[in-house]
Amino acid sequence: MNMLNKAVVLGATGGTGTVIIAELLKRGVETVAFGRSMPKLTQLAAGLGNPAGLTLKTGDVFNADDVFKAAQGADVIFHSASVPYHEMSTKLLPMGIAVMEAANRLGTRVVAVDGIYPYGRRVDEQPVHEDHPKNPHTKKGKVKLEFERMFFSPRWSKAKGLIVRLPDYYGPTANEASYLGSTLEAIAAGKPAMFIGNMTVAREYVYLPDAAVMIVELAGREEAYGQNWNIPGAGVISGKEIVRLAREASGKSKPVIPVGAAGLSLLGLFLPVMKEIVEMLYLTKEPLVLSGDKYKQLAGKIPATPFEQGIRDTIRSIMDRQAKSL
Repeated sequence: MNMLNKAVVLGATGGTGTVIIAELLKRGVETVAFGRSMPKLTQLAAGLGNPAGLTLKTGDVFNADDVFKAAQGADVIFHSASVPYHEMSTKLLPMGIAVMEAANRLGTRVVAVDGIYPYGRRVDEQPVHEDHPKNPHTKKGKVKLEFERMFFSPRWSKAKGLIVRLPDYYGPTANEASYLGSTLEAIAAGKPAMFIGNMTVAREYVYLPDAAVMIVELAGREEAYGQNWNIPGAGVISGKEIVRLAREASGKSKPVIPVGAAGLSLLGLFLPVMKEIVEMLYLTKEPLVLSGDKYKQLAGKIPATPFEQGIRDTIRSIMDRQAKSL
């Protein structure tokens, strides 16, 4: 039985929203792209070739009525809207509550796209399963854990939800809000770049088109709801290796400077979000690697684009976009 005939994607123009929409359309799912800005939504539709199955709707994700109206007839709401780091403690929960109120009124399913912060520090070097103890020691980890409790609360008796947890990600749609986004944009443009955190420690990154396949696959399975799901990457890679592959793909090799706590604090004087990254730097020194065992048991093979190919495709896509905007 196909549970997915119609879906609405909140935060449609973000890095994850865009790939989820592309994957839904590929599977023939009628899709509503929901965002604040019609010009951005129109640009998104044009980038996808203005497909027939895509409808654009504007609204405020913090307003349950707006979400309710946009999600009429939808089997699943994909909640991939995000808030900047420096606004997380005040905005993450109100946004989530508005989405769940709308879903509850509609009696529909919700897939929330989230990260690994609630896991806190790793216990050992083994891959992290979904039942890993959640002991977040950071402000953002604690807020995200509160979000999870709210999301799975019995007060939403008519809605069903699942949370997908992604490590750091990259890909053609990953914007500058992602850790690697701005680094790869700069390398593609042949400009000096910053790399956040330690460049020698190998970490996990997921290629966004792979993540979208897994997210949509889980969304269409009744038995996946009521749980957390890890969305693993194609292994681990160091910053140095990422930079080498990106330079190779772009044919440009301007300097890439690693930025640690001191540099981020300084940048934070001008960009509040930078200061907020400091508490997450522990993940660049003691990275968590997600186990995909649970996904494999339910859905089979994990799509894992090799880093060589993923980084090459990302750089080429960014260069195409940069050339068009000139």
